[in-house]
Amino acid sequence: MIFSRGHGSGRHHKAEQAARHSARRRTRDEFGFDDDDDTAADSDAGPDIGPYDVTEAPEGVERLDLGSLQIPAIAGVEVRVQADAEGQVQQVILVDGESALQLGVFAAPRSEGIWDEVRADIRKQLFDDGVAVEEVDGEYGTELRARVRTPEGVTDLRFVGVDGPRWMVRGVYQGPAAVDPGQAGSLTECLRGLVVDRGVEAMPVREPLPLRLPREMAEQARAAQEDAPGEQRVNGAPAQQAEARRRPSPRPRRRG
Repeated sequence: MIFSRGHGSGRHHKAEQAARHSARRRTRDEFGFDDDDDTAADSDAGPDIGPYDVTEAPEGVERLDLGSLQIPAIAGVEVRVQADAEGQVQQVILVDGESALQLGVFAAPRSEGIWDEVRADIRKQLFDDGVAVEEVDGEYGTELRARVRTPEGVTDLRFVGVDGPRWMVRGVYQGPAAVDPGQAGSLTECLRGLVVDRGVEAMPVREPLPLRLPREMAEQARAAQEDAPGEQRVNGAPAQQAEARRRPSPRPRRRG
């Protein structure tokens, strides 16, 4: 499935600014605006870059609605999803040339972020597997970079986490975009434009938020599966084969 629109203008923002936006999202969700007029005005404007909470998302943007996650249409970016016969999505990967971005969205506490803890767990898991890991500063704060061996050769990974109100988005860049953020281009634009719809249901911390195909696409997937048992397809093409060629990224450990 390819979902795209015309090119948009990219913007460069420092890690401190993005981290401040994440903290503001959480503060707004728990406490609302404070009494300081300047702070309230700044908060009311919403964050300059996403991922956005659904309550702050810019309007007038074409997006692919996967339920808890809405992906902006960016020219040249292919959206690959792995879904079951019922339309429940297990995996989302964005592909742009030789680079890819795997996306996940998880439940988090109301008043604190979980990326620091998740990042520590990912780092430990990679270390236990004999993989050297490096912490670096990125657009959203501290990131992890690693190089892993697969049957097809060496693969570079870059882990990014963004904390929001009661949610966390985890992105895993692969390929050239993992080594040089400057080559992430349209994939970074997608990450900046993501929208998270957390919902109101109580969920365990780190539980993946539910993702689903739009009804029409789910029906196409069911029909394709009936025609070709054992192979999940979307819009007539294999729904997800990227991860068969790449090592799956460490998944946050469920807690509670």
